[in-house]
Amino acid sequence: MKILISADMEGATGVTWPADVLPGTPQWERCRSMFTSDVNAAVLGFFDGGADEVLVNEAHWTMRNLLLEQLDERAEMLTGRHKSLSMVEGVQHGDVDGIAFVGYHAGAGMEGVLAHTYLANSVTGVWLDGLRASEGLLNAHVVAEFGVPVVLVTGDDVACEDALGYAPEALKVAVKDHVSRYAAVCRTPARTAADIRAAAKAAATLATRQEAVHAGPFTVALEFDAEHLAMAATVVPGVARTGERKVAYTSDTMYEGIRTFKAVTTIVSAAVEEQYG
Repeated sequence: MKILISADMEGATGVTWPADVLPGTPQWERCRSMFTSDVNAAVLGFFDGGADEVLVNEAHWTMRNLLLEQLDERAEMLTGRHKSLSMVEGVQHGDVDGIAFVGYHAGAGMEGVLAHTYLANSVTGVWLDGLRASEGLLNAHVVAEFGVPVVLVTGDDVACEDALGYAPEALKVAVKDHVSRYAAVCRTPARTAADIRAAAKAAATLATRQEAVHAGPFTVALEFDAEHLAMAATVVPGVARTGERKVAYTSDTMYEGIRTFKAVTTIVSAAVEEQYG
């Protein structure tokens, strides 16, 4: 049994505000250890549950945040940026039986601690076929095309509630309760590590490859906080404006859909100017 862990940081234990996840800040250095604790707890739990291999794919910002030296020696870690499938890189090779979304969060425009979708700001909403979409929802559709079930989701309570919509059978672990975008009631690392490890062990029983789901075509719509960002996004082929601050595109598969999404957000982030956005 091979498990892939997609590890994001905003939904990690103790994380509540931007400095906690911004590489290079003292708070980020402090929170890296708690982020690694969450991921390592999942690694340990999956091995407890019978996994033969666990691959951790770094999915936050520079994708160089986890402390490799703290991971169980049986695990391997894919770190660094510029990967074909970004947050779920590794799922496409046909050898993954289940995936865990660790440290996930709610999407842009939703309630939730540090809620966003790919970009920390600029994107104010994302919709997939008319449904407001988080990174979890988008990535769940990608992995379904490779027959890989989402078996575990960790994050704040809002992220866990969001996961009920895209991975109802998956185990969920709330490491904190949302109060506002920058505040939460947090459990201690010792407690969340125990909870995540136990859930991962149970989730291993769900890690069974399934028939690939081909549910396309998919229409993805994005809303931005400024008009010029919608204009910039149309540089990507197939992306058209649907409003003053909105664009949309349609892809036959979510494999192509998520790659287009990444292209759009990369272009948009480059179009943001200091102070004025």
